[in-house]
Amino acid sequence: MIANILFAVLLGLTAWLAGTRLLRVRKSILSGRDVLINDNSGLRWKTMIMVALGQSKMMVRPIPGILHFLVYAGFLIVNIELLEIVIDGLFGTHRILRFMGGFYVFLIHTFEYFALAVIVACIIFLIRRNVLRIKRFHLREMTSWPKSDANIILIVEILLMTAFLTMNAADSVMIMQNSTQLGLEDNGLWQLPVSRWFQDLLPDTYGQLHMIERVCWWFHIIGIFGFLVYLPHSKHLHIILSFPNVYYGSITPKGKFKNNPVVTREVNLMINPDAGAFAAPATDSTPEKFGAKDTRDLTWKQLLDAYSCTECGRCTSVCPANQTGKLLSPRKIMMDTRDRAEELSGLEMKGLAMEDGKSLLGSYITEEEVWACTTCNACTDACPVNINPLGIIMDLRQFLIMEESKSPESITGMFNNIENNGAPWAFPAAERLSWKNDL
Repeated sequence: MIANILFAVLLGLTAWLAGTRLLRVRKSILSGRDVLINDNSGLRWKTMIMVALGQSKMMVRPIPGILHFLVYAGFLIVNIELLEIVIDGLFGTHRILRFMGGFYVFLIHTFEYFALAVIVACIIFLIRRNVLRIKRFHLREMTSWPKSDANIILIVEILLMTAFLTMNAADSVMIMQNSTQLGLEDNGLWQLPVSRWFQDLLPDTYGQLHMIERVCWWFHIIGIFGFLVYLPHSKHLHIILSFPNVYYGSITPKGKFKNNPVVTREVNLMINPDAGAFAAPATDSTPEKFGAKDTRDLTWKQLLDAYSCTECGRCTSVCPANQTGKLLSPRKIMMDTRDRAEELSGLEMKGLAMEDGKSLLGSYITEEEVWACTTCNACTDACPVNINPLGIIMDLRQFLIMEESKSPESITGMFNNIENNGAPWAFPAAERLSWKNDL
């Protein structure tokens, strides 16, 4: 009874801690500007199934893609058994679903194969990060916490799967030793495919086996509860957020920018001042703020992008600006956006003023980073969960130009040429075809 009460308390505490954190993340995401995304739901569902569930974009790099799929699928499938563990923990039963007989054993066999796959994949990932030291995992934005976060999760998954297999090994030995009392036939079905290799390392006495099984059972379930509490604080929140993030992602061609209606109106008035369809707004209308300076100027979808970032660095590894030594890292853009949103969320929770003298642009992301972007969309194409760093970069640029009149000298010269000559070049529009005169 004491164990059941303790389990119920742990379950409730886990639900409260994880739920509270998830609600805070949700509130932080929705603090962004509202944007309506409800078009073409059929295509959105298809994209979500292929990209978020099927992980199609991960497979562009087959080795890490397959390993990630094994970890992802294995962890989810093995934890289907969590349903049985919760029932056993609350009511004091033991393997309550074993009445399903051969089908139950089949499930346990499947879980064991996936548990082994998770262990192997996680070990390879640890070697890639810490021994082979893949470059994208060690760039300047990957400070101590991002590095530790990834390693912590990999080690925890190895320990949880090892505990699961050890628990099965001890339990299967006890079942085979006491099959008559348990009402089961000792027909070899409990010789599980992976954990049976652990059995020779275990003691023979029932008491010792029972102690090992219970310790591993509690370690496994407390580890899962701890993981659920830790998950919303970690980059591994993408396990949950990748699905809505892909669903609400852009389904238009990557090179297509959305025109700002205020700017479009001004351009149309400049082209045809007398056109009634392009009449100027009332003089008492409130001027719109252009671009974004802080996270509250971004849309909720852009903040969802930031919280969905896996920090895998695939975007940065294909960024031409980063490859040539410039400061820009699309991954850092997303990490900085999330960190700033978290900072403002913390201030709000403490009841402090939201104006803390800092902003996303300037305090986190420098102008040099913003202007290094070539807008090639390589980062958006490479992202496994369809995050769009370019959208944030362009909003920061728009703020610099239209709110603060700041731009690099080369771009300022281009603007002046467009204003004076109707073209980016420093000669009149009438001379555009002069280059062919001598042909």
